[in-house]
Amino acid sequence: MPPTSPSSAAPESAPGGPVPPSRIDEPLPTRLRDLPHTTWPLIALLVGFPVWWILGLGVFSFVICAVPMALVLLNRRPLRFPPGFGLWVLFLIWYLVSLSMLDRNPPGAYGDLDAGRVISVLVRLVVYLASAVIALYVGNLTERELPRLALVRMLGALFITTTLGGLLGVVYPDFHVPPLFGMLLPGRLRGDAFVQNIINPTAAQITWVGSVKAIRPEGPFEWANTWGNNYSILLIWFVLGWFVYASRRRRMLGLGILLLSMVPVVYGLNRGLWVGIGLSVVYVLVRLALRGRAMALGVGAATLVLGGALFAMSPLYDQVQTRLDNPQSNSIRAYTRAKTIEATFTSPIIGYGNTRYAVGSDKTVVTGKTEACPECKHPPLGSDGQLWLLLISQGFVGAGLYVMFFLNAIRRYWRDISPIATGGVLTMLLVLFYMTIYDGLYTPMPLYLLSFAVMWRNGMDLSPPRVEPIAVRAKRARDKTLTAARTRRLLESKTRRAALAARTNGTPIRIGEGRRERHDGPAGGAE
Repeated sequence: MPPTSPSSAAPESAPGGPVPPSRIDEPLPTRLRDLPHTTWPLIALLVGFPVWWILGLGVFSFVICAVPMALVLLNRRPLRFPPGFGLWVLFLIWYLVSLSMLDRNPPGAYGDLDAGRVISVLVRLVVYLASAVIALYVGNLTERELPRLALVRMLGALFITTTLGGLLGVVYPDFHVPPLFGMLLPGRLRGDAFVQNIINPTAAQITWVGSVKAIRPEGPFEWANTWGNNYSILLIWFVLGWFVYASRRRRMLGLGILLLSMVPVVYGLNRGLWVGIGLSVVYVLVRLALRGRAMALGVGAATLVLGGALFAMSPLYDQVQTRLDNPQSNSIRAYTRAKTIEATFTSPIIGYGNTRYAVGSDKTVVTGKTEACPECKHPPLGSDGQLWLLLISQGFVGAGLYVMFFLNAIRRYWRDISPIATGGVLTMLLVLFYMTIYDGLYTPMPLYLLSFAVMWRNGMDLSPPRVEPIAVRAKRARDKTLTAARTRRLLESKTRRAALAARTNGTPIRIGEGRRERHDGPAGGAE
């Protein structure tokens, strides 16, 4: 079983199998430059992500860094595998099986088996494989090679990058840098709209919500919805690294960063992100209530109410109300989801290997590219979230294997109440929620598996992180104070007994009798 608290005794075996205990007497590296060379791919990925983005390689950075990570794994014997990893392997196998349907189209949809369809399928496969490699790489590093606290704070560094990118989109939405990587691509490929979107470092998407011009931050990721997805996942690890496992100075700095990050969250007009943050808050409050943390629960609820009141009085409230009053994408989402399910039932076992274009739309059966509207096109089936993509691509079986992998992680680590496991379970819950509204590709998927690996590492290691959470430190301080008071009372009692024994020449006497002596005089005294 997992440990019952961060400072509790470690179990003899971990969910990932028996592992040797950590040597507590050995100091762990605390700075990035002190980490061994085997960790540089992860440092380059998470801390150096702004460089990848400016170069136009932000989407491909996880795949590129997975190559040296795989080389590190090749030199590891024996390799450790996380619990439930077989489900992910089966999902990849089913992905390959579904490719046999690439040349077929479901009723009510169309599409040609061209280079674009093949390339998109291969890119998704590479992302799934790279995500698995990243998880195995993190899980096979020892605590001395990569302390969990350092790993959590590197994810927090990527959250800071996400916050800065969001603020850049709000302040300077027209920000654009010609990508160096794009200059190396052929002109025809470089001119493709999809390729331009994933290689061009842009800070925001500009859309119209009703009559209001909306600026939706997306830097340093590929789309505004992806920014919201990644923000909520990285927020969990930022809170752990900058509030739970942190000094007072780091917590004060983290509070400032967190408040700044709320600006792009609101201006992004991302309803899915707002719901995800609300679910995260409810989850934390419920876990605190189940653990009997009444004080922490009260403080959290009071902070939530106060924050809501301040937000309602701020100018940002009008931005949110405008978005809620203009749900422009609801009708097209409902249409494509219904069509996706219809197409899935025509090939329920293995799907069709990839997405297809619907014939018609939610408003008319006559859609597509015309001379009057060269940018118009049919709505793609499976583009409204990872779940719908999996259904039409890999059928109910492939989608089921994907869901079972994350459900198994929740089941296995739910009873572990350590902060890292609690944050990991919350991440897995958000993955299942976001799969109904967000695509898990391209940068979110590696972050999903990386978050899973953090929780897996925490379950394998037999010792808690060296920096203890605030609640543990506070409880230790209270216990120390109570112990000191108890010791002081015992000493006073022993001193009083010794004084009474001396006054009675060593004859045992009860404390009550000693009190009577103080009033009536010592027994046997002169009359």
